[in-house]
Amino acid sequence: MDKEKETLTSKRTWELISAPIDTVVIGCRWVFTLKYRLDESVNRHKARLVAKGYTQTYSIDYFETFSPVVRMISIRILFSSVVNLS
Repeated sequence: MDKEKETLTSKRTWELISAPIDTVVIGCRWVFTLKYRLDESVNRHKARLVAKGYTQTYSIDYFETFSPVVRMISIRILFSSVVNLS
């Protein structure tokens, strides 16, 4: 995980900041999975960081979620807008 964190930091994908004092931080954990080919050999290793949703408090933490994932349609719309405005 240290190598992954160093890579993301060096490419300026994200930066580590401290949480504000008056907020409750929801924990997270790494989920590791193996992706297999049709012949049952290992194709690749995947890792993702997920929030521990079971630590949320109802009506406090439910409406402020932050996800680093973007939908592909959003990127396509952005590229289409850039091309049309150029």
